[in-house]
Amino acid sequence: MPVKRESFVHTLRAQWLGQQMRQLREERGFTLKQAAEFLERDFSSIARWERAEWPFRRGVVVSLLDLYGEHDGRERNRFIQLAEDAWRTDRWDDDYDELVDASFIDFPWLESRAEQICSWDAMLMPGLMQTRDYAEAVIRNAEGKKATDYSVGKWLQLRLDRQRVLGHDSGLRVAAVIDESVLRRPVGAPTLMLGQLRHLGELLLRSNIDVRILPAGVGLHPGLDGSFVVFNMPRPYPEVAYAEMLGGRRFMESPKSKRYAVAYDRLREAALDPRESAKLIARIAEDLS
Repeated sequence: MPVKRESFVHTLRAQWLGQQMRQLREERGFTLKQAAEFLERDFSSIARWERAEWPFRRGVVVSLLDLYGEHDGRERNRFIQLAEDAWRTDRWDDDYDELVDASFIDFPWLESRAEQICSWDAMLMPGLMQTRDYAEAVIRNAEGKKATDYSVGKWLQLRLDRQRVLGHDSGLRVAAVIDESVLRRPVGAPTLMLGQLRHLGELLLRSNIDVRILPAGVGLHPGLDGSFVVFNMPRPYPEVAYAEMLGGRRFMESPKSKRYAVAYDRLREAALDPRESAKLIARIAEDLS
C-alpha cells in the first residue's frame, strides 16, 4: 500500500528556518551524514528539511540544537518558534519582535531570492537605485543625532552590497514607480541630486530594470498611503509585501500582500511609460546642471 505523503504548504518561514539550520550545522562542523546518524534518519531527509521541501518538526529542531551545541536560550527559542510556525504565512513582525533580530526575513534575504522586486517610492529613491552620496545623506538623516562615521559607514556598505543583485547575471528583474516629487526633492547639494538623476537615467537602459515616473499631475491614486515593496518569489513561495512607517516595519505574505500587488499594477498604469519617464528625468537633471 503506497505511503500517503503529508501535504505541506511551502512558506518563507520554513525556508528561512531551513537555511538557518543548515548554516548552524555548517558553522558547528557537522555533515549531513553525522546529523542523520544522530537522528537515526537517512541523510537525504536532513537535506530536504534544510531546503524546506519538508517542514522541520519541533522535536527534530530541538534534537539538532542539542547536537550542534546551541544552548543559548534566546537562540533556541528563535529556532523552536520558527519550527512551530513554519506553516504560517501571515505578518511576521508582531510575532518575532521579541525573538528575532532585524535580520529575520530582511531586505537582503528577500532581494537575493526574489524573481522580481516591484516598488512604489513616494518619498525617496529606491534603495537599490541610490548613489553612494544619496544613500549616505539619507542614512545620516535617518540616524539623526546618534549618527557616527562608523554607524553611517556600516549601513552605507550594507546598502551598496545589496545593489549587487542588480547585476545582469543575477536574473532579478526590478521595477519601480517613482513619484515625480522624489526627483525634485533636494537631498543634499544640487550636484548630489544631479549625480543621482543621471544614475537613474543610466539604470533605465538596463534590460532587467523598469522605471516609471508618476507625474505630479496625477491626483488621487492607490499609493497615497505611503511607499511599499512587493517581492515576487519563485514558486512555490508566496509573494511578500513590505511597508515601513514610524511605528515599525510590516512584512506580509498572501493574501494580505495581494492588495499591494494590485495597488502597484494600478500605479504602473497611471505612470509615464519608460520612454516618457526617461525624458522627464533628463529634463529635471538639465535644470540642475
